[in-house]
Amino acid sequence: MRLSSPGLNHQSQEGEKKCLNSELWHACAGPLVSLPSVGTRVVYFPQGHSEQVAASTNKEVDSHIPNYPNLPPQLICQLHNVTMHADVETDEVYAQMTLQPLSQQEQKEVYLLPSELGTANKQPTNYFCKTLTASDTSTHGGFSVPRRAAEKVFPPLDYSQQPPCQELIARDLHDNEWKFRHIFRGQPKRHLLTTGWSVFVSAKRLVAGDSVLFIWNEKNQLFLGIRRASRPQTVMPSSVLSSDSMHIGLLAAAAHAAATNSRFTIFYNPRASPSEFVIPLGKYVKAVYHTRVSVGMRFRMLFETEESSVRRYMGTITGIGDLDPVRWPNSHWRSVKVGWDESTAGEKQPRVSLWEIEPLTTFPMYPSPFPLRLKRPWPTGLPTFPGMLLR
Repeated sequence: MRLSSPGLNHQSQEGEKKCLNSELWHACAGPLVSLPSVGTRVVYFPQGHSEQVAASTNKEVDSHIPNYPNLPPQLICQLHNVTMHADVETDEVYAQMTLQPLSQQEQKEVYLLPSELGTANKQPTNYFCKTLTASDTSTHGGFSVPRRAAEKVFPPLDYSQQPPCQELIARDLHDNEWKFRHIFRGQPKRHLLTTGWSVFVSAKRLVAGDSVLFIWNEKNQLFLGIRRASRPQTVMPSSVLSSDSMHIGLLAAAAHAAATNSRFTIFYNPRASPSEFVIPLGKYVKAVYHTRVSVGMRFRMLFETEESSVRRYMGTITGIGDLDPVRWPNSHWRSVKVGWDESTAGEKQPRVSLWEIEPLTTFPMYPSPFPLRLKRPWPTGLPTFPGMLLR
């Protein structure tokens, strides 16, 4: 697994030098992932970045990691660059972002500018994703394609042939070509990828539980990507920085950038991170300062399903407060405690961030005062909105 930290050397490798297909990258990243637009202002959460490192290494932040008092829990930045990558060995997708903290004067001005919500999600519209079964990964079989998916994404078969078949050519994230024989046969008849499939499975080292997705774009091109199921973390080689060093490295880099208004680089791995930790400023401001929430309020939240679609889950807000009041006081990162309705609640985070949820009861912003949950003062030097009441 590629780990995100300023302390790691992310050199370009063969296969990463070309511009990756954005639709395929986003499909592999997940249906809820949308990268902010270059040139816009974003909010970076070092606390969330640390959470990604913890998830990637299966190790929580140790208490002896030093604090950085001058590093705020949410850092407003200009987004200068976004580059999509895919690991050559694993096809794991990640994004490289160059951020620059805003000066105090820029922070005063940014709240007076129109909201920048960025571009729409670049998810593909014509694709399917399937979790592989033991049969799909068997060396003696092929890949069984759901009928509706095959008819939607693959070029149409000539059913006058017996059996109907065709050759498919698909490209992966590294622009490698893969050829498969697509055939419609069996009793009952079904769509299968046969010749070429076992070569693909072996080359990508796929196992049951991994997922494969196919995309048919507007240019009549076929692409395929993979998502690996969670694997138990193996012992890391000694050349890889320790989890503690990674935490310290990312915090030190962000603290230095905040103090000097200099650029710094972060790496975001959407499949490893429980939540996005770089979000558009407009989205943050709307959620934190323009939405009223309270304990007992009902809400809904989107989650990714197994086959790469989305589903809304319902819950109730049970508390509002800092996730880590010692290390990160006055942080909006996972500041909402929640209780989930479904029996699968144990698999979901017990705390979420305000911009991740949709309260079912809304209140007008004016003339109503801001809610009780804003117990912390407005950031120093920033203007207040008319009619604003902070408690």
